[in-house]
Amino acid sequence: MTKTENEIQTYVPEHPSFYHYLTLREHIRLKASLHHIPKEVYEKRAQNLLYLFNLDTKFDHFPIHFSKGMKQKAMLLFSFITEADFFIIDEPFIGLDPKATKDLLHLIIKERKRGACILMCTHVLDTAERYCDSFVFLHEGKILSQGNLEEIRQKAGLPSKPLLECFYKPQESEEALS
Repeated sequence: MTKTENEIQTYVPEHPSFYHYLTLREHIRLKASLHHIPKEVYEKRAQNLLYLFNLDTKFDHFPIHFSKGMKQKAMLLFSFITEADFFIIDEPFIGLDPKATKDLLHLIIKERKRGACILMCTHVLDTAERYCDSFVFLHEGKILSQGNLEEIRQKAGLPSKPLLECFYKPQESEEALS
């Protein structure tokens, strides 16, 4: 994928990172300014995301003191506020409660419908199977298999099995060669 001049890219790390002396409000303002999002636009987006992720009462608190789940939700908020063209999301479900997980999945669907590309790294293969279009299986830095669900199943010789079971098939073949 080649980046165009006006394309927005964003990243949600596995381990949330914050500036110690900035409140949630100030982090949002900083993220918006880095992406040149007008105040009236980012405030409306932020309001919706703050409410969605149940962070609306934490607007003037320091994220450095949040729980793991709240930190993860704040990082997601920072990325989704941009309405990026390309999202890289690393292990987004770690620390999220079931409602936040469901809300994140709805956001992913919404962004995909808008035309955004989402690259997600996850070990939660049952969720990936339901929400992703294509997959790359990695093991110890090597690509074991890649393709859409049907292609992965076909390569594994498991035409009706879930993605999780298909992951082990090429891994077993790799280990047998060692």
